[in-house]
Amino acid sequence: MLAETLVLAVAGLLVGTAAVAVLPAYFPPPRSLTVLTGGVSALVAGLVVRAAMGPAHAPLRTAVGVVAAVLLVSVLARPDRVRRGPRGPRSRRTA
Repeated sequence: MLAETLVLAVAGLLVGTAAVAVLPAYFPPPRSLTVLTGGVSALVAGLVVRAAMGPAHAPLRTAVGVVAAVLLVSVLARPDRVRRGPRGPRSRRTA
């Protein structure tokens, strides 16, 4: 169980770090919130699946933990604050 907990925590932290690294404009400061949300959500989802299904399904718990981390980190994204270029969908052309 300790190894699985560590795997879930590291996977969740990697999900949060990757989100901030790939799309930094979507995640306003503090970016540590994004990284920690990934780690905590993976741990909590893994524990919930362990309580529901028992200790025999370690790969499933890990997969569910990573998916939960991705989903909850995506909730923190703020695409409305990203500035678009002059030809982006928010620009208006005047004739």
